[in-house]
Amino acid sequence: MSKNKNNGSKDGSDRKLQFAFYWCASCGGCDVAVLDINEKILDVAEIADINMWPVAMDFKYEHIKKLEDGYLDVTFINGGVRNSEQMEIVSLLRRKSKAVVAFGSCACGGGIPALANLYSRAEIFERAYHTSPSTTNPERVFPSVETTVPEGKLSLPLFYNSVYKLDDIIPVEYYLPGCPPPPELIGKAVEAIANNQLPPPGSVIAGEKSLCDSCPRKRGEKKIKEFKSIWEAQPDAETCLLEQGIICLGPVTRDGCGARCINVNMPCRGCFGPTPEAVEQGSKMLGAVASVIDSKDEDEIRRIISKIPDPAGTFYRFYMSDSFLRKKITGGTGSNAEEKKEEVAR
Repeated sequence: MSKNKNNGSKDGSDRKLQFAFYWCASCGGCDVAVLDINEKILDVAEIADINMWPVAMDFKYEHIKKLEDGYLDVTFINGGVRNSEQMEIVSLLRRKSKAVVAFGSCACGGGIPALANLYSRAEIFERAYHTSPSTTNPERVFPSVETTVPEGKLSLPLFYNSVYKLDDIIPVEYYLPGCPPPPELIGKAVEAIANNQLPPPGSVIAGEKSLCDSCPRKRGEKKIKEFKSIWEAQPDAETCLLEQGIICLGPVTRDGCGARCINVNMPCRGCFGPTPEAVEQGSKMLGAVASVIDSKDEDEIRRIISKIPDPAGTFYRFYMSDSFLRKKITGGTGSNAEEKKEEVAR
């Protein structure tokens, strides 16, 4: 990995690249994936200064605010946008960055956190702070944006009704999918940045074909009479999982991951997002499911598909915020008022 000359510095000097990393609504796995590039992290340190990385370094928001607009060459942001603090900081980083990478499935499509879009904020709070089996809250105390205590006022970020994918909030130049992105693709992206060989803005740094196109398993035209969860079966390691009645999102998911799940006899979960020709990953997968059902009887078809566990969580596990569904439609003036607050904040 070599350092590119004149990496965007205004005075034309041979300065280091300026990177930043930030996390929003995510599990932190994408940050760990950066470390999974192992010794190549030393190459990153050689070519770039890291100006912000909350999971690994103690930088303050004020430090970023003092930078000139456009000072950062690239910022990698993982996670969906769930609250007002995240919206504020990604907007700040957008101003300070020449390019932003949506890093990982949550930033690209909402990820696992976006499955919460199937519920309203009120329903989530009711479950988390009142009705869950491990919670004792007889006074029904819920988080508040501002609380007055004897010592003064305490504040929390506003928890939004929806999880937004990153490009719902700010312009994004590049998308690096995966849960988390594999080290090989991370290394490839950093190499491209270092040598000024990035693809055109808007590109997804992954394959252009479906995972099925690179899957080594045998495919035929076998039809099935039932669907099974992976724990209910001992799948043949050489035959298409979908043709064995196990939901595998390979037909509608980009390749480029190295087929890691498939190679250990597990179905694709769809974390690399929809293929370029799939307008919408979930509905496209419904077509793939329909193509393997061995029946024309409506009652039997209904029985067969009823065995698919958690359809929304299966077909939209990682890209709910990038789907036609996007979120649950809630009624009532309260929910509508909160949606308006979010729109104003955005």
